[in-house]
Amino acid sequence: CALLFFATTINYLDRQVLSLLQPYLAEKFNWSNTDYANITAVFQFVYAFSMLFAGRVIDVLGTRKGYALAIVVWSIAAAVHALAIPIGEGIVAILGWTGIVGFSVSVLGFMFSRALLAIGESGNFPAAIKATAEYFPKKERSLATGLFNSGANVGAILAPLTVPLIRLNWGWEAAFIIMGIIGFVWLIFWMLLYDKPEKQKKL
Repeated sequence: CALLFFATTINYLDRQVLSLLQPYLAEKFNWSNTDYANITAVFQFVYAFSMLFAGRVIDVLGTRKGYALAIVVWSIAAAVHALAIPIGEGIVAILGWTGIVGFSVSVLGFMFSRALLAIGESGNFPAAIKATAEYFPKKERSLATGLFNSGANVGAILAPLTVPLIRLNWGWEAAFIIMGIIGFVWLIFWMLLYDKPEKQKKL
């Protein structure tokens, strides 16, 4: 349950970084309110669409591998935000000849990063709920779900306490990279500690 709690906390930490850096990034890259709205809309649409398939992927791979895959994808995506400008330049280079590019380099780069983040993060709740079903009897599942789901609020609280300080000391790119690294730290504990109950030697 602690593993699920910390994964959900990291999940919400990662998705909060952009909103906390928005005033700085908007000034730096000359974003309008519409530009930022388009970036966040990409996350919402891709997240909603990915949720249709995330649960099935978790069922096929199993909880251990499925959750690991989800956090690898979203942690890489969190760090990839730091490369939004070169990514945006690459997208412009690819699509520029079609004449359909209607967004700036920075907006396209962050759109790509948010889409990738949404794909990874869509696996969090299906995997956490499946792990809860595997480990907890029915009479305890509501309690376990409430405990791990509280990580969403903790992540939303921790992000504004840490992200601005990271940006001030090491730059906006570091805020994304550090949050991505935290996910890989969690992954080490997940792979060491989690297994199906019938295979769990510590149980």
